[in-house]
This record gives sequence, structure tokens and C-alpha cells, in this order.
Amino acid sequence: MDMSAQQPIVIFTAPSGAGKTSIVRYLLERVPQLCFSISAATRQARKGEVNGKDYYFMPMSEFQHYIQENAFAEWEMVYEGKYYGTLRRELERIWTAGKVPVLDIDVKGAIHVQQQYPQHTFSVFVKPPSVAELRNRLESRGSETPESLETRLSKAEYELSFQDHFTTIVVNQSLSQACAEALVKVTAFLHAFYPQI
Repeated sequence: MDMSAQQPIVIFTAPSGAGKTSIVRYLLERVPQLCFSISAATRQARKGEVNGKDYYFMPMSEFQHYIQENAFAEWEMVYEGKYYGTLRRELERIWTAGKVPVLDIDVKGAIHVQQQYPQHTFSVFVKPPSVAELRNRLESRGSETPESLETRLSKAEYELSFQDHFTTIVVNQSLSQACAEALVKVTAFLHAFYPQI
């Protein structure tokens, strides 16, 4: 039996640096029904990242094997040579535990997941107040070269053109306000599945 037909999914997507990961962390701390969906990635783990907690880190050959097996709900080459994806078995793991998967994924991946699980997907596009503000945020991280910064910003402008493909938009002008708004919207969606919320 295909569990996915009746199961809810919450997706957060945004251009890089818009703050979606901070909002997802906020929700995970406050809504016990939610469970973080761990993405697969071909990149190396960064300092402090744990395999099986932050990502499923895997070599390219393993990732490509999963692509051939149709094991991904979505996958993308997000940056040159760096692949990310959501394994179907990860969604099944969370549903089997009686929880709702929360996906923190890029825009194209989010559109693919919505297309595959259209019945009960609630998607949130986190929008920066402006591209100029996004530039400031990315620069303040200190992790970008001038080239990678321009790549991320041009990608962000492209991704912003898809904002109307999602259930709702949260503008992250102030992180605390954006978190509060996301909490209200996600809780309202989950109420249909968990009336006690």
C-alpha cells in the first residue's frame, strides 16, 4: 500500500540566505508532530555536521545508483558537481513514526515534491525583503567568494520568479516575525491531521 497518498508533507524553500533553515529549526522546537527530513548530499560534511543527522553524505556513485533506482522523491544538481536529494525511504521513515516530514530544500526540488505528492503538501516560500538585503546577508556570512556570491544571487533572482508556485509566502524581514507567521500557517495546516494542535 502506498502510504504517501494520505500523508502530509511540509516543505520550506527559498533562495540561499533567505532564512528558511532558521525558521525550520524554530518550528521543529515547537511542533512535536514535525520531523526533519534529512536530505542526501554528495558534498563533504562541513565542520560540526553529522552524517545521518544533518545530511546523508554519500559518494557520487551511490547517489547516481539511487537516481537509477528511482529512490528519490526529488533530486537536483544544486551547484556544479554537488547533488542533493530527498530519499523516498526518508519520507516513509517519518510517516511510519507517525510524524510529518519537514523538507528544507531548494526551489526546483520543492516543485518536484509537490508534483509527486499533490494531495497533502503544504509549501512555504521564504522570501528575502529584497535581493539587496539577500546580498548583505550572504556577504555577512563570510563564506562566499565574489564569484560564488554572484552565482547565488543570480540563482536567487531566478528562484524568486517561482514564488507563486507554493502554498504560501513568508517574507523574512524580521526573523522573529517570520518564524511566528510560519508557525501560525503550519499549525493551521496540521490541524486537519492533528485536531488536538
